[in-house]
Amino acid sequence: MSSLQLVQATPFSATSPKTHYLPLQLQSLESCSNMSELKQYHSHIIKLGLSTNNDAMGRVIKFCAVSKHGDLGYALKAFDTIPQPDAFIYNTVMRGYLHCRFPRNCIHLYTQMLANSVFPNNFTLPCVLGACCHGDDVEQGRQVHAHVLKFGYSSHVVCLNNLIHMYVNFEFLEEARRVFDRMLTRDVVSWTTLISGYAQWGCVDEALRVLESMPERNSVVWNALIAAYVQNNRFHEAFDLFNRMRAENVVLDKFVAASMLSACTGLGALEQGRWIHSYIEKNGIELDTKLATTVIDMYCKCGCLEKALEVFHGLPCRGVSSWNCMIGGLAMHGNGEAAIELFMEMERKAVAPDNITFVNVLNACAHSGLVEEGRYYFQYMTQVHGIDPRREHYGCMVDLLGRAGMLEEARKLMEEMPMSPDASVLGALLGACRIHGNIELGEQIGKKLIDLDPNNSGRYVLLANIYANAGKFEDVANLRKLMNHRGVKKCPGFSVIELKGVVYEFIAGEETHPQAKEIYTKVNEMLECIRSAGYVPCTEEVLQDLEEEEKENPLYYHSEKLAMAFGLLKTNPGEILRITKNLRVCRDCHQASKLISKVYDREIIVRDRNRFHHFKNGECSCKDYW
Repeated sequence: MSSLQLVQATPFSATSPKTHYLPLQLQSLESCSNMSELKQYHSHIIKLGLSTNNDAMGRVIKFCAVSKHGDLGYALKAFDTIPQPDAFIYNTVMRGYLHCRFPRNCIHLYTQMLANSVFPNNFTLPCVLGACCHGDDVEQGRQVHAHVLKFGYSSHVVCLNNLIHMYVNFEFLEEARRVFDRMLTRDVVSWTTLISGYAQWGCVDEALRVLESMPERNSVVWNALIAAYVQNNRFHEAFDLFNRMRAENVVLDKFVAASMLSACTGLGALEQGRWIHSYIEKNGIELDTKLATTVIDMYCKCGCLEKALEVFHGLPCRGVSSWNCMIGGLAMHGNGEAAIELFMEMERKAVAPDNITFVNVLNACAHSGLVEEGRYYFQYMTQVHGIDPRREHYGCMVDLLGRAGMLEEARKLMEEMPMSPDASVLGALLGACRIHGNIELGEQIGKKLIDLDPNNSGRYVLLANIYANAGKFEDVANLRKLMNHRGVKKCPGFSVIELKGVVYEFIAGEETHPQAKEIYTKVNEMLECIRSAGYVPCTEEVLQDLEEEEKENPLYYHSEKLAMAFGLLKTNPGEILRITKNLRVCRDCHQASKLISKVYDREIIVRDRNRFHHFKNGECSCKDYW
């Protein structure tokens, strides 16, 4: 496309009568409800000799170009019949192009407008900048920036806001900030666009600095920044901002509520999530499909499945996202049969499933060992609903077959995929190799996975565990050397527990907690109690080539054990302990948690990286299938 030339445009007035001279029946043309009526109006205009009148034809084109009942093709034909279209008509057609996702056509029409010496008005340049955002060349946008200055819109807030948005869209944050800093007047859109831009590209600290200098902050900018912290998994900072927002008496709207519910989900902060849900209900905030799904997701991922089901069944209208969320929640909790039953109910209600639905159904089968059901639904999604399997569906099937010990079938399915397997698919098979001790296949898959995802420490650790379980400690040492050479650091395990609305975090082996002495004393007491109930440390996942007594020590102070000890210290007998962990629960902590639930007569709900474990009376809901 040729560059945009700076043309000295001269505005002209229409050569035909003004709006108030139009026949009354034509002045109400905007009331048309469909193209058939519009064409009748258009024929009246032609019969009255107004086919070259910009006001009359502008109304026709506006309906056709931007109305949901319009026809852009008809608008373009009408546009071609006008001898001297004005800026309003050009703008209208450009909006039509944008509405139909033809940004290049929009920019081309703008160049035609300039060539015809039609002067752009307040609405032209924002529209063209919007078109530039959908392109792939920031230079086009820079040229429009020059036009903003040339045509005297350097103080026009809407134009400048669109410039900021355009630069943000291309991640040219310095240019966006330069435009912002030079603005003589800023509105809330100016601030929000820049803050959201920084947040969008991960510069959340810079976004916070902009927020600090904002004279009056409303829920829009608070939500932009809170959402950014949530998206970057900085949940504690999100809570700090939320508390500041409330201290400033800013009204909590549905967007802030959704972001904070996501923060609660990330931390497993059930009490905080309950408070926000209660606030939504008491203040009459609309529980639309998106917010309802976020509420359900929060309860599912904070370990309160009963409340999630209550909210789900209480919805007057359930969209596909709500069904997907609830099916996924049941899957995550290991309730595979219930997830399948809910899917069948979804079909009975004539709600069409999508590809996410079947990811959740197949996950439910994988977490519950429902091999035949998984095979059935893998075929069913294509044969009945015409949904072709994606990588995610193949990954679920590889996971399902691998967990069930059908490693050869899982490998064969992976090789037959119509697309190359990604890290998640390979990771599922590698995890199955570790569970079933298949060293040869595990080594083969593990090396591929490390080549594909070289900066993920978990890939090295999983392969190292396979080597360690086979006593191949030289290979373990070589993997460590490779990690050190590449600068890959092992992700530290941490767990969080929420008590009375406050979230406490524990890192494996940490001793910096103010009550570290009491916590470690309680851990030792817990371990002593469960030894009498048959606890024997499971040392097979400790990588060091150490004596058995030395191997036990690191296991004792894994983060979930510290969190459990703290929970036992701070809660009353009988209270449920809810813990969220960033890594997969190891075999030793899994066994210890079952015995702790029995000895202390507590229900302990642990959410690890993959799923939920409900420990009660010495047993786990996963039935040791995880």
